[in-house]
Amino acid sequence: MYEYKNLLVNTAEDGITTVTINRPKALNALDTLTLEEMKDCFNRLASDVATKSVLITGAGPKSFVAGADLGAMSKMTVTEARCFSVLGHAVFNAIERIPVAVVAAINGFALGGGCELALACDFRFASDNAKFGQPEVNYGIIPGFGGSQRLARLIGTGEAKEMIYTGSMIDAEEALRIGLINRITTQENLIPECEAILRKIMSKAPMAIASAKNAINTGMNMDLRSGLAYEAQVFGSCFATRDQKEGMAAFLEKRKPVFTNR
Repeated sequence: MYEYKNLLVNTAEDGITTVTINRPKALNALDTLTLEEMKDCFNRLASDVATKSVLITGAGPKSFVAGADLGAMSKMTVTEARCFSVLGHAVFNAIERIPVAVVAAINGFALGGGCELALACDFRFASDNAKFGQPEVNYGIIPGFGGSQRLARLIGTGEAKEMIYTGSMIDAEEALRIGLINRITTQENLIPECEAILRKIMSKAPMAIASAKNAINTGMNMDLRSGLAYEAQVFGSCFATRDQKEGMAAFLEKRKPVFTNR
């Protein structure tokens, strides 16, 4: 499919595209090249008709993504650091906006930028050896790829502040308790379980999934009244699709629907 230095990208026949951050010797840390490749990859996948869903993981059993590249960051100027943060935002915004379901398969460390990458996905499955954290305060900085914003929206400000202020790591059980992840599984079953839920989602109306994702993500940044008004608008737009007519007709005719993403 797409050829990159630090990413492996593969689309299976069923439409699941697996994106693997492939820097295992660096525990899959995010450097500028990796982020630029991810930005290009997800901008391409957003319009790739063969991609029905996306699974993001890290190469090897030790790490999903163990943060950003501190060696490179240590030499950055103020301007360079801001540009690095803006690049990370562009990548994770592209992941958040892609109109298909995205699951993070978290194997091992998800620290700093790795935790922030997971936050940009629709949901997160973790292996039982996973470790999470936002350790940036240990290095005199704050999360720069969306962690100060997405983490609080997902788990609440109290839990988010504790994670960010202490810089401490938490295990998969604690991540599940506070709502950071959706499910814990074994290392062997991590990818199969992620693929299973994506296949279930892919059996539904694709335009409805895209609309639901849009309504949820957009509404999260609105007050409740505005969010409800936006939901009504998106709900109404579904009735202009062939998939809505097919889905309701199939239900009334007691048959399985055949969705065409139209």
